[in-house]
Amino acid sequence: MINSSNNTQEKYILIWEDTFENEELDLKKWNRQVEPAGRFNAEWQRYTNDKKNAFIRDNQLVIKAIHESKTHGLNQYTSARLNTAGKFDFTYGKIVAKIKLPSGKAIWPAFWMLGSNIDENGGDTSWPTTGEIDILELWGSVDASLVEANVHYADAKGKHTQMGAKGYHLPKGSFSDSFHEFELEWTKEALIWRVDGNTYHTLDITDKKYYAFHKDFFLLLNIAVGGEFAGYPDKTTPLPQEMVVDWIKIYQDQ
Repeated sequence: MINSSNNTQEKYILIWEDTFENEELDLKKWNRQVEPAGRFNAEWQRYTNDKKNAFIRDNQLVIKAIHESKTHGLNQYTSARLNTAGKFDFTYGKIVAKIKLPSGKAIWPAFWMLGSNIDENGGDTSWPTTGEIDILELWGSVDASLVEANVHYADAKGKHTQMGAKGYHLPKGSFSDSFHEFELEWTKEALIWRVDGNTYHTLDITDKKYYAFHKDFFLLLNIAVGGEFAGYPDKTTPLPQEMVVDWIKIYQDQ
């Protein structure tokens, strides 16, 4: 029996956190990933290590997507993609973050995880064999009050497959109006997604096809702009856009 109750805090201890109390991003915890425009999913932004795209303000992390010109197209936007690869990874636990999300056509924020053996960060395994766990994605072209969870992995032939997106709708307002707590509980038996303590999906990962989800993963935070899945921005897209993170905490069994 998979326990999807959110009354589980008493069985966990804190193993990692960032409350962003330093004046600058803690580079002992985070990497600023640098990638050219179009590197992922035909997205239009380039990811930079510039402090204007990821910085600390009022004890909160700000990831900022910026339109750098008056034209819309590839390489006309900058943003940040932060990860903990090589600095912090883990297997199983409870991941909770308090985040205020951006909005707007083709704005695509995400809080997610990749297998630590992925080749783009020095490992020896390519995606999707590494596995990917999406704690949250918001599609600005779809609905500002909807976040989605998903997992990606390789099937028996090594081809990409996925759980399929599972969504949570806010009962009122949008995710850009205020902060919300996003949570993933990850055990040997299941992945359980919650928003503000409300469980909205549980995936049983005991089948051997989910082998990728029983090893170390690291964290990522980013805002993408455009792409083959998110659509593309135009003059109706308000920019810049910010993803503001108040804190992130990770717990494991005592």
